[in-house]
Amino acid sequence: MGALGADDTFQDEGKWRELVRTNDAVLVSAVGALLDAACIPHVVLDQNMSVLEGSIGILPRRILVNECCVDDARELLEDAGLGHELRPDVR
Repeated sequence: MGALGADDTFQDEGKWRELVRTNDAVLVSAVGALLDAACIPHVVLDQNMSVLEGSIGILPRRILVNECCVDDARELLEDAGLGHELRPDVR
């Protein structure tokens, strides 16, 4: 399924959980690529905040995954050596 595009809806916030929060653009890209390859539905929030911050990269981007796939996504990132980047799993 991949990341949500501009035309996709993001109305039901209860079905999405934060996986990673970072201001590292390379990490955001890498995590997105891993999730895309595994067909795990996800969305990256706050990408356009650079307009407000002046492109200096201090505001973190958040990667959210669909709640149905959060366990698979966490396992995928742990297997890729990115487990230390995961947000605490709060249910």
